[in-house]
Amino acid sequence: METTLRSALVENFLGPSPRWYKLSIIVFLFVNPLIFFLVSPFVAGWLLVIEFIFTLAMALKCYPLLPGGLLAIEAVAIGMTHPAHVADEIAHNLDVLLLLVFMVAGIYFMKQLLLSVFTKLLLNIHSKMRLSLAFCVAAALLSAFLDALTVIAVVISVATGFYSIYHNVTSNQADSDGNISDVSGFSSNERKQTLEQFRAFLRSLLMQAGVGTALGGVMTMVGEPQNLIIAKSAGWGFIDFFLRMAPVTLPVLACGLLVCLLVERFHLFGYGTSLPEPVREVLKAFDRKASAGRSKQEQLKLVLQALIGVWLVLALAFHLAEVGLIGLSVIILTTSLCGVTDEHAIGKAFQEALPFTALLTVFFTVVAVIIDQHLFSPVIQYVLQASPASQLSLFYLFNGLLSSVSDNVFVGTVYINEARAAFESGALPLEQFEMLAVAINTGTNLPSVATPNGQAAFLFLLTSALAPLVHLSYGRMVWMALPYTVVLTTAGLLCVQFTLVPMTDLLAQWHWLAQPLNDQH
Repeated sequence: METTLRSALVENFLGPSPRWYKLSIIVFLFVNPLIFFLVSPFVAGWLLVIEFIFTLAMALKCYPLLPGGLLAIEAVAIGMTHPAHVADEIAHNLDVLLLLVFMVAGIYFMKQLLLSVFTKLLLNIHSKMRLSLAFCVAAALLSAFLDALTVIAVVISVATGFYSIYHNVTSNQADSDGNISDVSGFSSNERKQTLEQFRAFLRSLLMQAGVGTALGGVMTMVGEPQNLIIAKSAGWGFIDFFLRMAPVTLPVLACGLLVCLLVERFHLFGYGTSLPEPVREVLKAFDRKASAGRSKQEQLKLVLQALIGVWLVLALAFHLAEVGLIGLSVIILTTSLCGVTDEHAIGKAFQEALPFTALLTVFFTVVAVIIDQHLFSPVIQYVLQASPASQLSLFYLFNGLLSSVSDNVFVGTVYINEARAAFESGALPLEQFEMLAVAINTGTNLPSVATPNGQAAFLFLLTSALAPLVHLSYGRMVWMALPYTVVLTTAGLLCVQFTLVPMTDLLAQWHWLAQPLNDQH
């Protein structure tokens, strides 16, 4: 009876995950309190960060919410942080949580329009290089004015639509809501080979779009949450922010697009796979059938979704409300005008976003541990004590390094606040502070493409239901992002080091562009 009970407990713990993975989590949970109480809270804090990254890396073995949540609960229980601090972190990031809950669901109700538009784009652009470049540029452009998570949610929705169309047709599943993870219908070697090629094709497009969100998000004050914080601290408006960042962001954008073309042209790092012809034929047939059989009511739905899409872009671009509330308005408008009234049909829209929302909340607990245990303090003090000549490079590199293992919003906020305090105390001149603000912003946005936990859009993609379908794991994402990590980090570092000073001097001559801080604060 005892053996049976023990076996049942082992089987229940983290479900079908491998036994070595379950044992690893148990060891983590056992070791953490010992390190915290007997060795050093600082060491225990860094160990927790590494363990959490491990759960993200093994996302295909077990959804990180489960093991990561256990680690977070233990961290609070043994005193690494406190529930009140966790609640404060959640409150500070409430806009991001609302964005995930409502905006992703809003995109779900526009998938009919998105699938129609992107299907025609996919079928009309036969060159994989041009198609990948189009995805990267479109993601960069949208992310500069919208939100990276919103953009990646659109791409995920489109890619899932492509995959489900081909899967349902090939496996003879007429129901579009069928189990698209079931590949038993792909029994022949030819079908398996085509499916694997299609997966590789989708993986490359997803990664190109993900990198595009980083390239565009760094350019404007609305591109990423930390951009707004940095712009507010420096007293910059929209145009000021763009011009200040341009000496770094524009060359980096050119380098990023060049990498996009090179990896596709020479089939490097998992890129370059073209759309299989059998899949193209299936998508063509689906598009013809959908266009021919579309009733007046369905045509009106597409028009209404397009108009709601215009509202979405304008509302986000002009910040008419918080992003999450704009997403809620999209849900209300699309469901009301397109005839979706069933509670269960509406509930499906939230299935993709809510697990990631819960995971992000767990991540905020890890951020609270980082703050309470002062894990970044030695790095911050080292950088601030460096000479002015080397501060720019150090701020850029250490922001990138820490953002790759932590939350880039948190890292950017900590560094800009420290730099601001140094400026107000007289330790930094105005010109140096403004250049450090550029280094902080570009550092948190560019090198952080190295890992999925460095970019929220990448993490959302990794933990989406689509990732296991196309075999997009943590390790594969790191590998596919590697050429971009090297090139973007290097190009950004060179620009920070050699172009900021002359461009800052040039901007300072035009008071209507460069507004001094002492005039605004």
